[in-house]
Amino acid sequence: MLTILGFVMIATFLVLIMTKKMSPIAALVLIPALFCVAVGQGAQLGDYVIEGVGNLAPTAAMLMFAIVYFGVMIDVGLFDPVVRGILRFCKADPMRIVVGTAVLAAIVSLDGDGSTTFMITVSAMYPLYKRLKMSLVVMTGVAATANGVMNTLPWGGPTARAATALKLDASEIFVPMIPALAMGLLAVFVLAYVLGRRERKRLGMLTLDEALVRDAEPETVTVGAGGGGGADRLRKSPAGGGAASTEETAGDRDADGADDEEFQGLAPNRPTLRPKLYWFNAGLTAALLTAMIMELMPIPVLFLLGAALALTVNFPHMPDQRARIAAHADNVLNVSGMVFAAAVFTGVLTGTGMVEHMADWVVGAVPDAMGPHMAVVTGLLSLPLTYFMSNDGFYFGVLPVLAEAGAAHGVSPLEIARASLAGQALHMSSPLVPAVYVLVGMAKVEFGDHTRFTVKWAVLTSLVVLAAGVLFGIM
Repeated sequence: MLTILGFVMIATFLVLIMTKKMSPIAALVLIPALFCVAVGQGAQLGDYVIEGVGNLAPTAAMLMFAIVYFGVMIDVGLFDPVVRGILRFCKADPMRIVVGTAVLAAIVSLDGDGSTTFMITVSAMYPLYKRLKMSLVVMTGVAATANGVMNTLPWGGPTARAATALKLDASEIFVPMIPALAMGLLAVFVLAYVLGRRERKRLGMLTLDEALVRDAEPETVTVGAGGGGGADRLRKSPAGGGAASTEETAGDRDADGADDEEFQGLAPNRPTLRPKLYWFNAGLTAALLTAMIMELMPIPVLFLLGAALALTVNFPHMPDQRARIAAHADNVLNVSGMVFAAAVFTGVLTGTGMVEHMADWVVGAVPDAMGPHMAVVTGLLSLPLTYFMSNDGFYFGVLPVLAEAGAAHGVSPLEIARASLAGQALHMSSPLVPAVYVLVGMAKVEFGDHTRFTVKWAVLTSLVVLAAGVLFGIM
């Protein structure tokens, strides 16, 4: 019974958010609460929620102060040279910009933290997508999938969990997986190229001067409906003049429906710029990321200290500090609220025993004839299981059972461990991953739109990793 209710609860949640019948926060809270009552454990709901909130509280704290920190860095102009450098390299070509998004997300993912990756990637690329009227779900989908592949680094989490659960050496799991993961990353770049070509066809090619439109005067930046030359042009429209039509896809508009008119991401003279403090801010960011990689302090503490220092040095006057905090309060509230709401969902799933029963049912449904192919079975199961449950639940709860079943048929635990990493490209878009709310929140994309767009491409990327692993004989 718990197995069926668990699957129904997850399906109900996904349907409601993808059809936009409920907001993600409301669905994450109300759906598990109702199902907790349905299984006869309503009296324990409070305990389950408190336990889930306690587990995710450090993550929420980290995200709160990280958003403030990177928000201040955007305000003071730390990423402006990056944005303009990428734009010049991409030559305002939508295809190159999407590929650049994938490359940037993959490079930044080397720090092993998804939230930081998404904050830096969105900070750098969001102005380009908004300025060129590109689809924002393309940005979130490509960034999430690239980060998912790179999340398999030994310090990223899943590999370490697999090694711990099966008592193996992380390097023995990861090093042979490098060719398969390289194929997965190549698949992401190919995907970015294809999606970029689609955006280029929709919007046309822009010149650099047209893309870097200054906001010195009140004006609207719009994309024309297409001229005789075939390629749309980014041009200025005087205030009060007729606005040109724009083709939009899901995620092109802000969550509140606001257009691009007030977007000031590339404004060269905005009052928050601190050019004299550029190298201080760059050094502070480098030191923060280095300390995080070296694990000198817990990540929430590092970002708390970093945010306080960044605010104090860049905005020494209290009214300016309050203004900067207020400017980013919306993102902080949305993301931290989503994390605590997700704590209700995970708390109920775990506390009621739904996750355990679902995992047992899935493992038990594997036919005996598939025993010699348990590595492939593990790889296939890693897609839905790491999407519908946390990495901890999968690697510490399900993986040992799969490894034991494989050992009975002569499949080594190393092969099982490697195969278990295949689903990470999909896992990074799971509603149970706090980092994904940073991604969609900063990009101002509806979570349902992101899910609907990204899942199919993430599944395809995961299957490429699995197929490459089989082809190279490493699983």
